[in-house]
Amino acid sequence: MSNAAAKVIDHPLIQHKLTLMREKSTPTAMFRELLREISLLLLYEVARDLPLVMKEIETPLEKMQSPTLGGKKLCLISILRAGDGLLQGMLDLIPSARVGHVGLYRDPKTLEAVEYYFKVPHSIGDRLCIVVDPMLATAHSAIAAIDRVKAAGAKKIKFVCLLAAPEGIETFSKAHPDVQIFTAAIDRELNDHGYILPGLGDAGDRIFGTK
Repeated sequence: MSNAAAKVIDHPLIQHKLTLMREKSTPTAMFRELLREISLLLLYEVARDLPLVMKEIETPLEKMQSPTLGGKKLCLISILRAGDGLLQGMLDLIPSARVGHVGLYRDPKTLEAVEYYFKVPHSIGDRLCIVVDPMLATAHSAIAAIDRVKAAGAKKIKFVCLLAAPEGIETFSKAHPDVQIFTAAIDRELNDHGYILPGLGDAGDRIFGTK
């Protein structure tokens, strides 16, 4: 399944690992490791259009012009707390990336996002910002996070999640039509409590072993 505003990265390895994550019997340690592995594969696709510049290097045999990443280092921004599950794997792939955090919790009655922490690197307007959160459900947290990142000066932003609901994609895209969504799957719908169905449960609880 695809969506005009969301790019589904349906690599077989991602889909296999996602199936393992959906299983309710999957233990915390395995769930966390699977998410880390999937995040590497997601970032590979998300970073496909990073700019390259040529630089002179010397191989053991001769000098040559060779491509290397250009511009300021990209910025990975985690929506706390569950976003850190994606963040760690992405840092394995791009350890030089700058890191920001947006602390949000969802009000259980209104389902609206409430901010409690925000810190991002300087010169954010000159960097590609990749905002990460495993679930795009109601989209309230993601929209609030992007609002704050834009207010801090970010101009080029991508949003990466593990699962998305059609309702969340629609709401997010209306609020931020300039921000592309990358996800491993678009699930069927939200339930009355704002959880994705069939989903995989509460990502934060499963990452950190909390209830």
